[in-house]
Amino acid sequence: METYTLQPDGNIHTTFRFNNGGFDGPVKHIQSTGYVHAGSGNAVWGVKLFWGFKAQYIVAWLKPDYSEMIVARDKRDYTWVFARTPNVSPADYAALVARVKTLGYDVSKLRKVPQQWPMAKQQP
Repeated sequence: METYTLQPDGNIHTTFRFNNGGFDGPVKHIQSTGYVHAGSGNAVWGVKLFWGFKAQYIVAWLKPDYSEMIVARDKRDYTWVFARTPNVSPADYAALVARVKTLGYDVSKLRKVPQQWPMAKQQP
């Protein structure tokens, strides 16, 4: 689960929480800072991760109600499909995969990560 918080300076604090190794694994956290590239209409971000590592984060598609999103990279090496719910209908998932393919990704490499919500209530 990823949480985004807008900071006073315009950057976005991000916390990614996950259970390491499976649903019963310990909750781990990765924190990063996102920043929007000027002139991108809020669609192109940079993300500062650990040890100064930076990554590109392009909002390639956003459902009008913000319930689903595809994040991409120019290199076409990583893509993420996000949803605000733990389950996405088969029809919606197929449509998301078709969009990812249209963006130039090899969809055979997509991995669907099992979801279990709500997660344990542990703070970062």
